[in-house]
Amino acid sequence: MDEQDRAAPEAGPALAGLTVIDASTLLAGPFAARLLADYGAEVIKVEHPSGDPLRRFGQVREGRSMWWKVFNRNKKSVTLDLSDSADAERFRELAGTADVLIENFRPGTLERWGLGPDVLAELNPGLILTRVTAFGQDGPYHRRPGFGTLAEAMSGLAAMSGEPEGAPLLPSFPLGDAIAGLHAACAALIALRARDRCGYGQTADVAITETLIGSLGAQLSEYEQFGVKPARLGNRSNNNAPRGVYRCVDDRWVAISAPSRAVAERVVRLVGRPELAEQPWFADGSGRAAHREVLDEALGDWIAAHERPDVLAEFDRVEAAAAPIYEVDDIPADPQFRARSLLVSVPDAELGTVTMPTVPFRLSRTPGSIRRTGPDLGAHTEELLPRPLKEEAGI
Repeated sequence: MDEQDRAAPEAGPALAGLTVIDASTLLAGPFAARLLADYGAEVIKVEHPSGDPLRRFGQVREGRSMWWKVFNRNKKSVTLDLSDSADAERFRELAGTADVLIENFRPGTLERWGLGPDVLAELNPGLILTRVTAFGQDGPYHRRPGFGTLAEAMSGLAAMSGEPEGAPLLPSFPLGDAIAGLHAACAALIALRARDRCGYGQTADVAITETLIGSLGAQLSEYEQFGVKPARLGNRSNNNAPRGVYRCVDDRWVAISAPSRAVAERVVRLVGRPELAEQPWFADGSGRAAHREVLDEALGDWIAAHERPDVLAEFDRVEAAAAPIYEVDDIPADPQFRARSLLVSVPDAELGTVTMPTVPFRLSRTPGSIRRTGPDLGAHTEELLPRPLKEEAGI
């Protein structure tokens, strides 16, 4: 925090006063809503009475999923069956006072329940309706069910991932959903900024496939210009070398990247092969990538003769980039992560505490915070959706 920040009055959370309805399930939509909740928005998780499937995802302790606790932190939970006319009416009342609604039903579902964009806009002209689907709200695939895995397949990511002679490789974690969630949160905030200027809400159509395709760099432009398809290279790169993972003598691994000539030159001098830097092909990334075999051999032989702490220390000494390949249990002990309080223990009524990563970025004046873990099913229904007296009396 700089002096200007210290002198500034306390502003509170960045998104305080913002009301968000999270009517999505599983990963991409809930992740977007969580980002907004981390920075102070009141996020109301609307679930079917049977609960979001994420409640039963991954490792479960005492009936509670860790994925649920993390992806739905800082939210409140209410239960509504939106296919029921009475519950749909209660939902309309809730949406009438909200700023953002995030949903990921198959296109046409909200409309079938009488909750389509036209209805919601009439109730609440300032509402930002953020719709997250596999393929978007139109096009020949728009009604297909889909998850992040399909996006990882259709974006080209799987085709370019894996070893050269191996099968296409899907990531072992929900990468497509996480990227789509980031885009959905960004879309909602951009639409809110536009509302500040023009006074009206709008619909944000977020397709998981498109967000991932757009995150993969210039592959489509390179194909259009040069007819070049990305190749499966394992841990290597078509754009620079040396780059990859290497085994140390103590059977631990390091990752190395040398994307610029200056860094690559420091690396080959460190490993005792300075003559490589004098080769004409060494001058640019594509040339080094074309000679990755000789660079990998030089680097791999040197690293294989040293223990990992020594490898990392030497790379640091010559100002070249290297990092240890961590297992999950290595992360809490890392001094950089500890210094920045990456992991926080969040109080939980059932489990005592749950450790999870802190908010994803730090704001100097309006920081985010984690106030609670993912709530129990319907824990806030009575607080947020009290039933009319006539309904309580059975009239």
